[in-house]
Amino acid sequence: MSTEGKPFFDDPNAALREIAQNPAAYAHYLADLHRVVLDMQAKLEVLQRETRVHCRKTRVEGDKWGQARLRSFPVEKSLNDVLKNLKNATSGLEKSAHKRHTHDEKVMEVKKQRKEKALLKERKNNPQLQAAPENPGQQGAQDPNMGYGSPASIYDLRGRESA
Repeated sequence: MSTEGKPFFDDPNAALREIAQNPAAYAHYLADLHRVVLDMQAKLEVLQRETRVHCRKTRVEGDKWGQARLRSFPVEKSLNDVLKNLKNATSGLEKSAHKRHTHDEKVMEVKKQRKEKALLKERKNNPQLQAAPENPGQQGAQDPNMGYGSPASIYDLRGRESA
């Protein structure tokens, strides 16, 4: 319960550690962050428009045409950069949620493949573990077509082409 001498409840990263371990919680947390960033982005877009209008209308006596506009460019550029970074952050959050989901699917797939591989290996090494006959009343009867040419189990059907 404690990490490095600190009690569990004092660990500031404990909640995020649990979120990282649960794919549903991870997606939910990123969706919450995504909403916050989108809300921030919308407010900054309004601020950007209002700042542009104000800065471009602010004229000093003796200005020539376009000087107020040129003075406003650095302010506009800084807000444009912030908005660009926020758009990248939102797309990054979406990608991260999808990649986390894909990671869990791959992990489940690998587990399944390894389990199948182990079963095949065990059946190959121990022929007595072959699949039982489908009809329990015919346990003593052998299929007349049984032999080297026919598949011994459903796992042997993979990779074979039907005639």
